[in-house]
Amino acid sequence: MQQHVKVPQDRLGVLIGEGGETMREIERRAEVRLDIDSENNSVRIEQNGDPVTGLKAPDIVKAIGRGFAPDDALMLLEDDMMMFDLIDIGRASRNKNDLKRHKGRLIGKNGRTRELMEEITGASVVVYGSTFGVIGMPKQVDIVRSAAEMIIDGAPHGVVYSFLERKRREELKHPGMEYHQYTG
Repeated sequence: MQQHVKVPQDRLGVLIGEGGETMREIERRAEVRLDIDSENNSVRIEQNGDPVTGLKAPDIVKAIGRGFAPDDALMLLEDDMMMFDLIDIGRASRNKNDLKRHKGRLIGKNGRTRELMEEITGASVVVYGSTFGVIGMPKQVDIVRSAAEMIIDGAPHGVVYSFLERKRREELKHPGMEYHQYTG
């Protein structure tokens, strides 16, 4: 089975890695073959091993293309439940200024909003171009997506932070919500 994924030109080098190291790591761990066409920014992904593992490869390539570090993208292989989600901020924006405002609000002053989403939920979060990406367990991704949508819809940051803290407190009362990274 083959799939094709488009990757922004400026992210192809990250996908390939120094001397092809990242590309080979993805191929080895996801049991696929990557054929990168730098003229049209397309990556052909061909499965050549375990089909379940190979199904994660397109998301790994997309995640790197949307700004995630290769190590964060490869976390998708560490657990069958681990997932990648992408919000197109551009679709929620009326114009370039609106997009810039949405991105700024999602990142927060000195990156604080994005950092808090990661710290509280344990998910990895990236804002790149006109997209907002999340890698984590399903519950983590759902909570970060809800928080991001609240911000895009104009909710005050304080309300969003309270929402995130409430979700963390619920986890502390009822363990099992996949908050592995938060250390409080």
